Amino acid sequence: MCKILLSINPEHVANIMAGSKKYEFRKVKCKGAVQKIFIFATAPIMQVVGEVEVLEVIEEKPEHVWEKTAEFSGISRMFFDRYFEDKEKAIAYRLGEVKKYRKPKKLIDFGISFAPQSFVYV
Repeated sequence: MCKILLSINPEHVANIMAGSKKYEFRKVKCKGAVQKIFIFATAPIMQVVGEVEVLEVIEEKPEHVWEKTAEFSGISRMFFDRYFEDKEKAIAYRLGEVKKYRKPKKLIDFGISFAPQSFVYV
């Protein structure tokens, strides 16, 4: 089991915190079995705002992933299709209980000195 820190757009972070986005999509799958995601909200926030447990990882053709996740994707089909354009596989992390930090944390609190383009192991 491993933990990762993901860079996520503040709009998507808000939807995750509100519970309307229950999947986080990625083009690259982590090597280990992810049990927890630390949520780094990108600009203008630039802080780790919370964490969420991972209940399941779906790795299939994009159209199959969309069929399974559409209701709680938190994104439009157009956005999904653009993101996975020309990709043979899509990764969807099914999110469980979200813990929002009362006081956001800095990357350095996790031993990280730069915002990851996609993710970094913690």
